[in-house]
Amino acid sequence: MAFNNTNTDILVAGAFAAFTVDLLVYPLDTIKTRLQSPDYKRLFTHASTNSVNRSLFRGLYQGIGSVVIATVPSSGAFFTTYETTKTFLHTANPTLSSGILLLPTPVVNALASSTGEMVSCFILTPAEVLKQNAQMVRKSSSNTSLFNTRSSIFDGNATITALRKFNSPAQLWRGYTALASRNLPFTAMHFPMFEYLRTSIYTHRESKGLQTGDLLESGLVTALSAGMAGSVAAVVTTPIDVVKTRIMLSAGGESEEAKQARQTAMKEKTRSKASHEPIKKYIEGKNDKRLKNQKMASWITLLA
Repeated sequence: MAFNNTNTDILVAGAFAAFTVDLLVYPLDTIKTRLQSPDYKRLFTHASTNSVNRSLFRGLYQGIGSVVIATVPSSGAFFTTYETTKTFLHTANPTLSSGILLLPTPVVNALASSTGEMVSCFILTPAEVLKQNAQMVRKSSSNTSLFNTRSSIFDGNATITALRKFNSPAQLWRGYTALASRNLPFTAMHFPMFEYLRTSIYTHRESKGLQTGDLLESGLVTALSAGMAGSVAAVVTTPIDVVKTRIMLSAGGESEEAKQARQTAMKEKTRSKASHEPIKKYIEGKNDKRLKNQKMASWITLLA
C-alpha cells in the first residue's frame, strides 16, 4: 500500500499523534520515572514496611506543560526528517548487479529513524529534563480531598519548583547524550520492525482478499504494528532508560528536599551514636577492669 504524503501532512500528523500519546500515557510515565529514581525507596515507600506510599500516585501530570510545548516541534521535526531521509536513501540506494539493493530496507529505515531522532532529541532534551525533575517533586498529603483532586493532579508549581534547581539554561541540555543513547537504539529497532510488520500485514490481507483500504483498516494495522514493535524495543532498552532517567534527575544537582533528607539522616545517625556512647564506654570500662584483674591475678600466681 503506497503512502503519498506531503511534508505538511507528515508534520501535522506526527505532532498530533505524539501529543495525543503523551497526554494519554503521561501518568504511567510519571510512575515509571519515580520507580527508576534512586530516591524511590526514600520518597515513595514506607520505611518500616517497604510498602508503596500513596505519594507515588499523586501529581501524575506534574511537568506536563514542558512536554506540551516541546512535543509539537520535536515530533514534527522527527517525522519530517525521518520521511525525508528515508525517501532520499531509497532514491540514492544503488542496485547491485545481482539485483539486490546495496542497503537493505531495514537498514534504510534504521538510518532514517536515527537521523530523525538526533534532531528531535536536541529540541526535546530541555523539556524532558525539566519534566522528569518535576515528576519527582513530592506532593503534600494535604491535597487528598475531592475538592483538591484536580489541582493535585495538574500542578504547575511542580514545574516551577524543578526549574529553580537549574542555575543556567545549559544545564537543561546535559541530558542530551543520555536521551539520544536511549532513543537511538529504540527507534533503530522500532521503526524497521514497524515498517516490516505493517507491510507484512497489508500483504497478507491483500493476498487473502481482505484489504479494504479504508481509514479504520489503516488505523488498526498501524496501531497493531507500532504496538508490537514498540513493546519489543521498550523491553530491550529499559536498562538504558533507567540510566537516562537518573542522569536527567541529577542534571540540576541535588534538590533541597534531598539535602534536607540527607542532613536529617546524618543528624539521626549522630544522635543514635551519641545515645549509645555511654553504654559503649561502660562496656569498655568493664572490659578494662576485667583485664586488669586478670593481669593482677597472673602476677600473684607467678610471685607465689
